Amino acid sequence: MADREYFERVTRVQKEVRPATYVCHRAAEPVVADGRLDAPSWMRAEWTNLFGHIEDPAIVPEWATRAKMLWDDRFFYVGVEMECPDVWGTITTRDEHLYSYDPDFEVFIDPDGDGENYMEFGMNALNCAYDFLLHKPYDRGGGETREIDWNWEGLRSGVQIHGTLNAPWVEDRGWTAVIAFDYESMQENAPTANFPPRDGDVWRVNLSRLVRDRANTWTGKDWTWSRIGVYSMHIPELYGFVQFSEKIVGTARVPFTAETW
Repeated sequence: MADREYFERVTRVQKEVRPATYVCHRAAEPVVADGRLDAPSWMRAEWTNLFGHIEDPAIVPEWATRAKMLWDDRFFYVGVEMECPDVWGTITTRDEHLYSYDPDFEVFIDPDGDGENYMEFGMNALNCAYDFLLHKPYDRGGGETREIDWNWEGLRSGVQIHGTLNAPWVEDRGWTAVIAFDYESMQENAPTANFPPRDGDVWRVNLSRLVRDRANTWTGKDWTWSRIGVYSMHIPELYGFVQFSEKIVGTARVPFTAETW
């Protein structure tokens, strides 16, 4: 797809879809990426809206998914809670294409919001992860230049299973995950952004949950925090807006005031 066609599609969808917004507060204490969301800062942080279908708002997900975000001087944190009656995963090798086989949770981050040099991270319920850097979206030729060997240095992640992993005969409640994204790997790809963020800074971020049926792993469903409006996670111009606040989480309610479109 030529750049002109790509941006025409972006402009068309922008008339129909309003990106999600979130105010991300500074953590009150060091955050441990252990998959638990019961630490004081997580308890005080606001939930996002429930995830919805990536494209069609009339399609309601079977199980709830929601997330929280925090930050401090070294990390940007994402915590997610995913309902699921059968928690499972198979891939245990890092950077294997687990998104082609397992249910997963994915994070897309474009700190300077230019639609280029954005980063993707994904993980399954086994805390096995992949990450890569995309210089441009796939529809602008990004598949030819993406760096699949790129690693998010300093990243930490953890998972908690609320049930029994890989036991389909046991009904589970779901799983939670916490990811700590180190700024150092972001800085080299977004030199005009501030690291750590400053009060009022805005990043483009999206969160996605890929749901798969154990009996039919080739068919997946994408549920996202910020609806894209087309079936592709690789349109960073349509990601959600995360506004950073210096206020310690739980001490003040800060409105989202940044301009979107």
